Amino acid sequence: MKLTVPITLTATDSIARTITGRVLTWSEQGRTSAGLTSFMADSIKPKAVKLNLEHDLTRPIGRVVEMVSTPEGLNATFKIAETTAGTDALIEAASGLRDGFSVGVKVDQWKNVDGVLVIEQGSLEEVSLVTDPAIKSAMVSDVAASENSESETKESEAENPTTTQQEGDEVETTPTVPEASAETVEAAQSVQATNKPVFYTKPRLEFTGAKYLENKIQAALGSEDARQYVIAADNNTTDSAGLVPTRQLLEVINGLSNTIRPSIDAISRGTLPDAGMTFEIPKITVAPTAGQNNEGAAFSDTNMESAFVSVPVKKFASQQNFTVELLTRTSPLFYDELLRNMAAAMAKTQNAYVNGILVANATSDPTTLSAVPTAAELLAYVSRGAASVYTNTQRFARNIIMGSGQWANTMSLNDSGRPIYIASQPQNAGGALRPDSLRGNVAGLDLFADFASPAADADGSMIIVDPEAYTWYEGQSYQLRAESSADGSVNVGMYSFGACAIKIAAGAFRNNK
Repeated sequence: MKLTVPITLTATDSIARTITGRVLTWSEQGRTSAGLTSFMADSIKPKAVKLNLEHDLTRPIGRVVEMVSTPEGLNATFKIAETTAGTDALIEAASGLRDGFSVGVKVDQWKNVDGVLVIEQGSLEEVSLVTDPAIKSAMVSDVAASENSESETKESEAENPTTTQQEGDEVETTPTVPEASAETVEAAQSVQATNKPVFYTKPRLEFTGAKYLENKIQAALGSEDARQYVIAADNNTTDSAGLVPTRQLLEVINGLSNTIRPSIDAISRGTLPDAGMTFEIPKITVAPTAGQNNEGAAFSDTNMESAFVSVPVKKFASQQNFTVELLTRTSPLFYDELLRNMAAAMAKTQNAYVNGILVANATSDPTTLSAVPTAAELLAYVSRGAASVYTNTQRFARNIIMGSGQWANTMSLNDSGRPIYIASQPQNAGGALRPDSLRGNVAGLDLFADFASPAADADGSMIIVDPEAYTWYEGQSYQLRAESSADGSVNVGMYSFGACAIKIAAGAFRNNK
């Protein structure tokens, strides 16, 4: 994925033909071509790149002569070419007309944090001088003058007033005026002599609260002096609807999608191999044994055996078709929101895929539970699940995944007045539960509420899991493809690859209704 991130430059030097500033600020959010984005510290390394105009790769105006990474971000100095475009760029930067930096970044690793694209690793492809930066932290701090700066400064001092001020005094302004010729003085006197004074009359209405009421009453009583003004003031938006614009805010209401993946968050994570549609993980199938032996007795000789767990790689993809008119003649918000919703749809599908694997492969509880268990039944289920997971993995269960129905039921359960499900420490503190506690703790297990899980009256609506028993492997999260056709339609595709490894199936334990 390639992003463009605008930031304001900090300095230019017309003499040395250099422009200096911060091209990227760590951990500060800004609007990019992929939506709201921030960069982790040192996620982008310094690199010798060209300086372009407005991300047009055919309009280079300079190159990097120095780029350093600081605790705040990437700072760079660019040598500007002795071309017309380069000279114009220096003038525009010094004048504040085009004083922003925008980077083009190829993203390798990233994550989504509450709808913000957080870049973890990427490479710098190019930097551009732009007019409208989105990240406002780096402002112009110093603009060097041209080679004629000394003479220009003197001329400026002669043409403009200078100000002096001492502590505690008001500011005195003393203009410096060059001597004028006689002709100039006579012309000025002539103009002053022919100018006529301009007269201003007091408004017939004073729009204070009291005067407005007075005039309103006079108009109602028939006072012609007030009527023409008060009636005009009474004109409302209904009478002049054609002159009242309707604004559309930049916020978008979306109650249909989000990017949370509870089932994936409840298991371990890994990096997807760089090639192939399947990969293998070695697995010990028979472990060596040791015995308590008498002196001279033979050693226990059980040989270790191993096999491979084969993991299929799956593709998750989404596409949208729309006309070029919709793309070019609508708000830029359309494209940002389109990508955000496509990413949310992909996250939902990936999460449902992993949840289905957990439900299908987890060990089924031998004890039948009520569809909606009581507090005692739930605690007994947790006990059986913890023992089963440890027996099969030699590790402890740490997480529990619940569907929406089980999550809602668990919020109402208590043990002698203390909530079983709590959202903060100390454990079982009365009143700690909140309705928005999608994450919490149930009898010592971290809870993940997942609306992709089966309904409350179905098997698998509660799953106790050792995170290391299942692993989600994911590479570069989202890749884009855009195509256009002769009729002007645009096709945008988003896809990614992922794999869920079932390392130890019995490392998960599901309810049996």
